[in-house]
Amino acid sequence: MLDTIFLQVSVLLGLTVTIAFFMRLLRQPLLVAYIIAGIVAGPFVLDILQGDKELFHAFAEFGIVLLLFVVGLSLNFSHIKKIGKTSLIVGISQVTFTAGIGFLILQFFHFSLFSAIYLAIAITFSSTIVIVKLLSDKKDTASVYGRNVFGLMIVQDIVAVTIMIVLNQMGTAGFGWGILNLFIMKIVLLIALVFFLARFVLPRILDSVAKSGEFLFIFTLAWCFGVASFLYWLGFSVEIGAIIAGLSLGSSDYQPEISSRIKPLRDFFIIIFFIILGSEMSLASIGDVALPAMVLSLFILIGNPLILFVLFRMFKFTRRTSFLAGTTAAQVSEFGFILLFTGMQFGYVTGFEVQIFTVVALTTIIISSYVITYNEQVYRFMMPFFALFGKDKYSQKKEKIPQYDVLVFGYHRIGWKVCEALAEKKISYAVIDFNPESIAKLKRRGIPAYFGDAADVEFLMQLPLEKAKMVISTLPEVDDQITLTKYIRSHTKKTRIIVNLYHIESRDEMYAAGADYVMMPHLLGGNWIAGVIKEKPWTKKTFGDMKKLQQSEMRLRYTVGADM
Repeated sequence: MLDTIFLQVSVLLGLTVTIAFFMRLLRQPLLVAYIIAGIVAGPFVLDILQGDKELFHAFAEFGIVLLLFVVGLSLNFSHIKKIGKTSLIVGISQVTFTAGIGFLILQFFHFSLFSAIYLAIAITFSSTIVIVKLLSDKKDTASVYGRNVFGLMIVQDIVAVTIMIVLNQMGTAGFGWGILNLFIMKIVLLIALVFFLARFVLPRILDSVAKSGEFLFIFTLAWCFGVASFLYWLGFSVEIGAIIAGLSLGSSDYQPEISSRIKPLRDFFIIIFFIILGSEMSLASIGDVALPAMVLSLFILIGNPLILFVLFRMFKFTRRTSFLAGTTAAQVSEFGFILLFTGMQFGYVTGFEVQIFTVVALTTIIISSYVITYNEQVYRFMMPFFALFGKDKYSQKKEKIPQYDVLVFGYHRIGWKVCEALAEKKISYAVIDFNPESIAKLKRRGIPAYFGDAADVEFLMQLPLEKAKMVISTLPEVDDQITLTKYIRSHTKKTRIIVNLYHIESRDEMYAAGADYVMMPHLLGGNWIAGVIKEKPWTKKTFGDMKKLQQSEMRLRYTVGADM
């Protein structure tokens, strides 16, 4: 018998990895592997979790808090401003239609009122994790349909957060005019709190904290759980607290770095969450679950894309864009599970609804993953049908994505001279740096700059690396530059990569990773002084002029830095 938590976690992870391996071969999201691993680990198969359920449920709760924290992080004010009327109307309309039709389907199966409401709302949201992963693999994140789908996901997240707050309020305090007024006051206070923290408190703290990546990570965790606990003490749920904590950090310049550092920890706990979810799947009641689950699955796979297709066409998107956007959202979200668990806490939902939703999630995620991967082929297959309606009367303008000819990693020592040369030649460039002071100065000067760690692959995924003609790294760390070089080379062979190295021992390793040229400051410095010795007289005036030039350049360096 597995009687220690360490052995249980070890076996669970081993089981999950094994199933995940087969899911990868089948080109399926790992979310499916986690749920299946939970079913196998549950009481109907291996019964691994029989001893420490409370501890595993605590792990699952951590996963929910971190997931909602990351959702809050993604809802920064600048992103919300960029959503636009189209995404807002399409998103709200899709949620309304899907929830309304889903509610009618559930009423047909004689579900109770609250049970039908919770389950109908749960199926309205699409999986951001699945969509982002599959569109990134297809390199469609910058496409017209990809950007509109991401806008739709932001609207869905906003709606989901709002619904979560409303349902928590109804669950804890019931409903009435007095309670409604109190609820509105709480919402106003929460918005004011988020604005105050994001505008006046956190920027000053983060400017100091972000100088150390490790300190930033610890501070972020403390902030997430601290704000969640504080709001729980005030009468809100920890889930709402986690969302508010994320929202308050979402507008920070350090948001991409915070998000990329938190996601691996979130992923670990969310794995446990879905394993626990799968383990509570009762196979004995699968006969009762099957019919409503299959009907809801068909609705999500066919009805949801049709709803989105019609909505996008109403805004004069092409058939192709409308079709691809619609099929991308043909699955349910991990957020639906959290919504149903919230309903269970208040007694509105039973385990039966969760089992139905689990089957719907497995069915829609598995099928839609193939549809998203091969959506172009599916569209071409459907073209004869679309041709029956005549020629498409709409055309789509492609939205221009910021691209740079050169990306410079590291500004402080060598990078600023490189940037001066690029600016002088009128070459477009952006700077990536892990020094918050450098980022702030660059942005004040109007130079595109990204705050983040070059060794963080999740952060690199957010950068426009593939279209760059050249990447110049002036970073001192060998391992960071190897990670950066290998990542770029795994996506493109055309980009020229210049890296920086202080030790000759790693030169061959850098070239093997894919670097085109390795700068070695001591060698370049030696060549420069050798040229001076060969070509200039050894007079006091020679070295005096060199000293003046050096001082002039350094004054320029710090004057520019102060003005930026």
